[in-house]
Amino acid sequence: MIKNLVLLLFLLFAFGYTNAQNATIKGILKDSTGKVIPDIQIAVLENANIHTVSGQNGEYELIIPANKKWTIVFYNISYKKVQQTVLAKENETIFISPILEYSNLINEVNITYQQPTEMQTIQPQMFFKLPSTTGNIEDLIKTQMGVSSNNELSSGYSVRGGNYDENLTYINDVEIYRPFLVRSGMQEGLSLPNPEMVQSLQFSAGGFEAKYGDKMSSVLDIQYRKPTKFKGSASAGLLVNNLHLEGITNNHLLSWSIGARYKSTQYLLNTMDTKGEYRPRFYDAQVFLNFQLTPKLSAEVLSIFSDNLFLVIPTDRQTDFGTVNNAVRLSVYFDGQEKMQYTTLVNAASLIFKPNNKWKIKWINSHYYATEKEIYTVQGQYLIDQLEADPGSQNFAQVAYNRGVGTYIENGRNILTAQVINSEIKTIYQHSDKIQILNGVRVQHEDMQDKLNEWRYNDSAGYSIPYDINTINLTNVYKTQYHLQSWRIMHYSQINWENESNENKKWYVTFGVRGNYWTVNQQYVFSPRTTIAYKPSVASPWMLKFSTGLYYQPPFYRELRDVYGNIHTNVKAQQSLHFVFTADKDLKLWNRPFKMTAAAYYKDLKQLIPYEIDNVRIRYFANNNASGYATGCDFRLTGEFVKNLESWVSLGVLSTKEKSPDYIHYTYYNKEGQLIIPGYTFDQKAVDSTKIDPGYIPRPTDKLITFNMFFQDYLPKLPDFKMSLNLVFGTGLPFGPPNHLRWQQTNRMPAYKRVDVGFAYQFLKPAREKKSKNLFNHLESGWIFLEVFNLLQVNNTVSYTWLKDVTGRQYAVPNYLTNRQLNLRLYIQF
Repeated sequence: MIKNLVLLLFLLFAFGYTNAQNATIKGILKDSTGKVIPDIQIAVLENANIHTVSGQNGEYELIIPANKKWTIVFYNISYKKVQQTVLAKENETIFISPILEYSNLINEVNITYQQPTEMQTIQPQMFFKLPSTTGNIEDLIKTQMGVSSNNELSSGYSVRGGNYDENLTYINDVEIYRPFLVRSGMQEGLSLPNPEMVQSLQFSAGGFEAKYGDKMSSVLDIQYRKPTKFKGSASAGLLVNNLHLEGITNNHLLSWSIGARYKSTQYLLNTMDTKGEYRPRFYDAQVFLNFQLTPKLSAEVLSIFSDNLFLVIPTDRQTDFGTVNNAVRLSVYFDGQEKMQYTTLVNAASLIFKPNNKWKIKWINSHYYATEKEIYTVQGQYLIDQLEADPGSQNFAQVAYNRGVGTYIENGRNILTAQVINSEIKTIYQHSDKIQILNGVRVQHEDMQDKLNEWRYNDSAGYSIPYDINTINLTNVYKTQYHLQSWRIMHYSQINWENESNENKKWYVTFGVRGNYWTVNQQYVFSPRTTIAYKPSVASPWMLKFSTGLYYQPPFYRELRDVYGNIHTNVKAQQSLHFVFTADKDLKLWNRPFKMTAAAYYKDLKQLIPYEIDNVRIRYFANNNASGYATGCDFRLTGEFVKNLESWVSLGVLSTKEKSPDYIHYTYYNKEGQLIIPGYTFDQKAVDSTKIDPGYIPRPTDKLITFNMFFQDYLPKLPDFKMSLNLVFGTGLPFGPPNHLRWQQTNRMPAYKRVDVGFAYQFLKPAREKKSKNLFNHLESGWIFLEVFNLLQVNNTVSYTWLKDVTGRQYAVPNYLTNRQLNLRLYIQF
């Protein structure tokens, strides 16, 4: 295998050093008043890899392959799109200087390029139109095809049957991670990407390229903006407040961007069933610097500090659950408090060397540091009451009688420190206008220190559960301490090739291989990946793509820790074989542009590590004893449902299941032939048994239907008043008792249904007439947003609290998410 890899690398590097003949497009971009415009994106419609940005003086230069017809696109969030077709000869210079007309923030329609890979380009500006409870850019990703989420408080999302840990996220080619110990969405706070600093978003729901890392489900590639002038933005609201500034020095040798955010969800959490004193406080600060050291050498520095603190002193809770004929009420009175703190520091420095217009070499060095603390002691004294179900009774829906009284105590003192240090070299060689070669090598060191100390005590009506006359029994006792250090070596090679036949048919082929070695389990995995795209002609509205590949996911520290806190270093990489077919079509409806996308996929899953989910906490069984599959289809229609405003609707159908020899179990019967059910069967002495092999059971992320709609509109006579609506529907996820028996976790939660709506008014326009000596002249634009979260007041279930009475009978009490709430925020740009 090593010999074959060396041969493949040699062939990729030796594909030739012949010089393709190019042409140059130059110009100066101005608006209708004659003012030069910086920060305009200039790209080739047929090949998004060929692009540039206009400078501070409005000038630009774009190198394109000669003797071929290309469509040049000029676009920016503040200006209307302009396209122009060119056909340049070898070494010819063509001057194109279109006059750009001003648009505005809300009216801009997204530009979507037909990519020869499974990566989809997402306009980050759409995030500011989306009603968001978290303030995180991931809320925009949740609206994409193939993505689902059932928790508006969390930044986590599931992609085509995968869990939160199966998604890759990069900021400027630096991999970042989710918190390791987080238990619920309300504790997460701010995710690391700052939406105000984002220049571009690319996302793939499967079948992604070899240049991206080793995960089984998806990749999110975030690039921060390189400023070309001084500007900024600020927002203030009831949930999230932020300030962002960016600029460039007069000599253009340094550009800088800084951002700071503060978030408090106290206002939102007051709508939850558990009442108390919530003190959430989340903030971060980020700096992104770009140094132009020489015309061919530049450097980037990225630094992020994030501190998320969640403190709650609960007082009481009342939850009604059950059916109309069997309604039950849980009342809990609390003592104690919970404190969760997640501190993250990311530092990265990169050198970018471009010796000519063919080569780009990037050396990336980064350090990820996280400290996570969970400190809690909470006592809950509870009553389980039966409610009156007779509508004719005067006490209808009131307490009829008590079914149980009990007490539980939960205690935890958990601390985890994680460090990830890596160094990576990435190269891009543009052999010609039809061949591009990419290579990369990465060395990574990981240092994990984990101290787990938690237990639970259950009591019912004065009896310790499980009952023992001589002993006080604690349950869920986990006390472990580990320090694990390891090294990883990763590499990839990839070639992108384009071919155009005499009939103007276009073929795009992306083929790559990826390798990964980890010193803990001493396993080397080798992943070939390829995408073949076909366009019937240059003018055809269709783009057809087929992607396949072997995707290994070597375990990270979380996958090594089992449900009892023990570390298993022999766990191997999970494996997923992807087959993805995607069809894109550009079309016209109501004489307005639309794009339709349909995708069908199948993922063959091997060496799976079984896991269970409680809220957003993933607990692995730390073995590779399961196999399974994920299959389904996705549909999406996006375009101008209302003229000049982009909206979309998407539908996903999914089935993901797994099987394991560990799921084979026995059922027991008493002498009367009755199935023994703890807490229900009177005679619990077993005299007979039956062996049960459940076969395939639903995975914890099995969601049959996911539907999402994002819709924008405005008042015809008052176009400055805008409305945006986000509707989400998803069928229920599997769940079961917290006994770590996966074959019992096949019940279904209620469907997730949520509607958020936002109203916006633009009180400052960039194209307005500016009066002299007016303070508002320094402001580019200004918006006021009024958002209504959970408009229909639906009680969505995120997890269950399981309680027992003295007989051992269990009650699954639903934990609901947030209720209807308003949010007011002010957003300005300057």
